[in-house]
Amino acid sequence: MADGGGGFGVGIGVGIGVGPYAELTFDSEGDVDRGSLAAVARIEATDLLVFAHGWNSDRSTATRLYERFFAPFPGLVGPGVRLGYVGVVWPSMRFSDEPIPDFEERGALAAPGFGTALDPGTRRALGEIWPGREAELDRVAELLEERPEAEAAFIEFGALVRELAGVDVVDVVDVMDVTDTADVTDTADAVSAVPAAVATPSAAPVPAVFAEDVLEVCRALAEALGEAGGPGGGAGEGALAFGGGLRPLWNGAKELLRQATYYKMKKRAGVVGERGLGPVLTELAHRRPGLRIHLIGHSFGARLVSFSLRAVPDGARHIGSLTLLQGAFSHYVFADRLPHDRNRAGALGGLQRKVDGPVVACHSPHDTSLRVFYPLASRMAGDSAGLLGLDERWGAIGHDGVRAVAGAPRLTLDTALREGVPATGCVSVDAGSVVRRGGAPSGAHSDICHAELARLVVAAGRMGR
Repeated sequence: MADGGGGFGVGIGVGIGVGPYAELTFDSEGDVDRGSLAAVARIEATDLLVFAHGWNSDRSTATRLYERFFAPFPGLVGPGVRLGYVGVVWPSMRFSDEPIPDFEERGALAAPGFGTALDPGTRRALGEIWPGREAELDRVAELLEERPEAEAAFIEFGALVRELAGVDVVDVVDVMDVTDTADVTDTADAVSAVPAAVATPSAAPVPAVFAEDVLEVCRALAEALGEAGGPGGGAGEGALAFGGGLRPLWNGAKELLRQATYYKMKKRAGVVGERGLGPVLTELAHRRPGLRIHLIGHSFGARLVSFSLRAVPDGARHIGSLTLLQGAFSHYVFADRLPHDRNRAGALGGLQRKVDGPVVACHSPHDTSLRVFYPLASRMAGDSAGLLGLDERWGAIGHDGVRAVAGAPRLTLDTALREGVPATGCVSVDAGSVVRRGGAPSGAHSDICHAELARLVVAAGRMGR
């Protein structure tokens, strides 16, 4: 197996309070641990719930998420339904100073008082996703702790983060992967969508978040933190203009480091979905004809389970439903044509048709991670804003639901639970009535453990009483 990052090992036979349950473990290249696959294959069920955690997770928080989210299901399904439960474990990383609703009492948070400094848990996680880069990470941590008020220090920090992100050697496919506005159906489309002058590895554009003036980038990120209610308010243009100095911009510098991990984890989620989970589920369906698989994903885990559709064979009917909880990827992902470029489709354009049931995209206005930081990160990837304006073009599916898909209804959560969801196709569900708790800077992004959302999964999968 390739390096996994995030410190995830094999997880078999973990107990979470419901069962039968197993964890399906992948490495960073999408290779499955065969022992974990064997454990999943032994589950006797008519319907299998397969849940993929998001980017800001480690193994313990992922397992606790599955325990909490799966808890209501036994009391919700009909008598002819025998549920099996699968937690997808993939190598993401956790900034352990970010609060997760309902987990505070379980010790998921770093001790207070770190400010821009890296807490020990985050520092260990960074070492696991960038092995062999201890010297660079130590210097990054030192700068974040000391917060020197010197432009040269920011320049050094930006160069270190750029080196960790690998943007100096990024190829054109990587650029397309991190730029949601360039969502295309496959690698060939990605190359054809780029002018010949830049369609080579040596000339590929570098995302602006890593290439522009580091002080301007840190200012923008610090202002976004302030907008999201986190540290950094007042650290922007006014602070510089009126003698605020540079120290407040280290809040934005720490967010720049988070953005570097964001790019790495975003690409990894797509790889694990397409090369790992998709083929594994197809193999499982061959072993167990008639098994109905219901995919659930949170944040980048929603991207992961969605990209698994690329590996579903034409005509297959084993994917019974797909539920996306605060998905951290483009709201145009399923579009046959992008509104700002009619010659291109979304990255998964039309692939909702490979689901033998609905694709339910839950979104919430209280998710500041997707409302503020996702479009900021996307539009800083280097493209122009386009005709539709920044907010529309750069939006996340977990912020405002599915866009540019004809006939895709938009429902409130109450309406979806009362009247049901369509039998097939995409549907957007405003879950803001329950997905509403969470502190800065991510807001309600991780507030997903609600019985109402479990009921929605049951409704999407036609598993109810």
